[in-house]
Amino acid sequence: MIELRAVTKRYGDLLALDDVGFTVRPGRLTGFVGANGAGKTTAMRIVMGVLRADAGQVLIDGEPLDATTRRQFGYMPEERGLYPKMKVAEQLAYLATLHGFDTATGLARAHVLLDRLGLAHRAGDPVQSLSLGNQQRAQIAAALVHDPSALVLDEPFSGLDPLAVDTVVAVLTEHAHRGLPVLFSSHQLDVVERLCDDLVIIAGGTVRAAGEREELRAHHGGSRYQLVAPGPGWVGDEPGVQVVEATAEQVVFTADEATAQQVLRTAVDRGPVHRFAPVVPSLAEIFREVMTGAQVACEQVAP
Repeated sequence: MIELRAVTKRYGDLLALDDVGFTVRPGRLTGFVGANGAGKTTAMRIVMGVLRADAGQVLIDGEPLDATTRRQFGYMPEERGLYPKMKVAEQLAYLATLHGFDTATGLARAHVLLDRLGLAHRAGDPVQSLSLGNQQRAQIAAALVHDPSALVLDEPFSGLDPLAVDTVVAVLTEHAHRGLPVLFSSHQLDVVERLCDDLVIIAGGTVRAAGEREELRAHHGGSRYQLVAPGPGWVGDEPGVQVVEATAEQVVFTADEATAQQVLRTAVDRGPVHRFAPVVPSLAEIFREVMTGAQVACEQVAP
């Protein structure tokens, strides 16, 4: 388990990370989301030792994370870092040898990964000849070729078409199921929602929400309910109910649980009820809610 505890980082007067803390658990994919400049890349670079925190700790299984352990991690930076003129498979094999594999084993691992990522036909081509999306897949292979103990991936889906995203998602899921902790950032919230087990939302260098995906969805769903029944216009007249949206066949409203149950009883008394359930928000809706709350908080403390 990777754990950040009270990590703080400043760049001059800019507080890039403010008391940041969250965990990345083994066997689980943790999505790390936030607006541009929120602090995601800074936090990931601190995990990998590229940057040093001004305060706080990064731990692995309860012990301080050191350079030796970090060498066992698979890291994909936001900026591509492969040698452009070197052939793809040869480069991956070379990276594997830096982690103790012999050349033949490294080359074999490279070909397996390239095949799994749909790049087998480009194994003998120089990196610079690949499209940006294929370079991205090669970079992901570079993070995986040495059989890492954890994965830290900064925007791994950037530049990928939908089919390539599906391929990469499958590969990352396989590695997580082997027991690896996987931390990845992405602006593609639909992919994060489909892929992640846990979620961390950061804004202005501060973690605003963190936890299991379904727990966060339930929590931020709050008190919204959907009733599907003929002629539900009467719901807005019920005490303690606020209608969010309504049509001739359904209504979405907010209310406390007791009031919602009373609405259901009344609906059943009035006729057939086709559906009644809490409204579970999407990740995009949770993200907007958290970001709006963060913006309001910043405005309240501004001089």
